[in-house]
Amino acid sequence: METLFSVVIPAHNEEKYIGKCLRSIRYAAKQVPDKVEIVVAANRCTDSTADIAKRYGAKVVYNDDKCISSIRNAAIRASSGKIIVTIDADSTMTKSSLSEIKELLLSGEYIGGGTMPKFDRASLGIAVSSIYIAINLIPVMIKSGGMLSGAMFWFMRSDFDKIGGFDEDLISLEDMDFAKKLKALGKTCGKKYGTLKKAHIVTSSRKFDEFGDWYLIKNRKLTKAIFTGKNRDAADKFYYDVR
Repeated sequence: METLFSVVIPAHNEEKYIGKCLRSIRYAAKQVPDKVEIVVAANRCTDSTADIAKRYGAKVVYNDDKCISSIRNAAIRASSGKIIVTIDADSTMTKSSLSEIKELLLSGEYIGGGTMPKFDRASLGIAVSSIYIAINLIPVMIKSGGMLSGAMFWFMRSDFDKIGGFDEDLISLEDMDFAKKLKALGKTCGKKYGTLKKAHIVTSSRKFDEFGDWYLIKNRKLTKAIFTGKNRDAADKFYYDVR
């Protein structure tokens, strides 16, 4: 059977989370009659992330770059599905995710799109931080011509190739850059950038667990540096060299 879906996961020392992520994908895969492939890009892992992924039947590729775009691209280029779905290792998709993605993409109306995320816990600090992040993203959204969802992207492999993948010159904010390019590509062929309505993802609040729920508010200079997409020191401090 030809592979329809490739679900790709960038993963750096994710042994605590990746099993739950993989189980959610397998559950969603049961809701479609198609072949679903999982590809994990193990990035500088010193734990059992790769072993866990293999036990769940995932294909594992290895990448040592400190660039999330490069990690995502490596996983996608090692995959074989016509439809690509990206999800982070500390997130889980709901069971209708793949079926809804298939419905939207095969309708011919959508170029692809994103997904609404929910944190696995709530607090005032997380809520205020989320609003602050949204405010910082407004300039990006204005340039993109409106609100763009992210979190879990879905698109055709052929369109990924047309865009040139995720921009490896960006150290962060690569997701919004990709969304902007995907939307622009859609406009050239009369297709919309969409957001899943039935499905969503649940993502861990581990950054808040690690740094504190008010960390982004207390360190606004760092937050703004992250949202430039090109500040290596800020990205290392918050993403790549945390653990």
